[in-house]
Amino acid sequence: MTTTRAGLPTDATLSYAAGPVDFDSLAKAIRRSVGHDGMRPEDARSIAAHVLNFFGFNERIIDNVLEPDDRDTFYMLEDTGILETERDETTLYDGREWRIHYWMFRKERIFELAREEAAAMAAAGEKDIVYSSNSNRSGAFMLPHGERGTGLAAHAVYHELGDEIWLERRQNPAPAAPPAPSPRRRASAVDE
Repeated sequence: MTTTRAGLPTDATLSYAAGPVDFDSLAKAIRRSVGHDGMRPEDARSIAAHVLNFFGFNERIIDNVLEPDDRDTFYMLEDTGILETERDETTLYDGREWRIHYWMFRKERIFELAREEAAAMAAAGEKDIVYSSNSNRSGAFMLPHGERGTGLAAHAVYHELGDEIWLERRQNPAPAAPPAPSPRRRASAVDE
């Protein structure tokens, strides 16, 4: 399966099988769901980060973890087709019915909206900033707001190095250091 630079599947029929929903795809889908000009990119990224904090790497979460304000956001995303609900019913030992409500990503819809938003951004001349990626490259992860890594200036140099540097070190490891000299034994009065 081929993917775009941001890790979005290029084949719409395979998009649902593309692994977990990533930050970029969700942010673009959220922005597209209200219309390209209806939401600032920063707001879409903020909502995407908030939602992903609940889901993590899961595709389904239990409704009980949500506060009322969070649930309102989830209902808004359900209205746009980004999320859907499911419920399970089970019988308790005393005979009562217990309902458990879940929220799930609609991955095919998210990737469809993300592709549409990427095209709208390109048409509007907007820069497509990728904050996450499905690749394992060292430079594939940037934090929002231009921060890199820890955000400390002293650490930025490591993130500015290209992937070639890290791969070169892996392919051509540094020669082994010569063994350290053994400490000399001091002569004691008994040895003399």
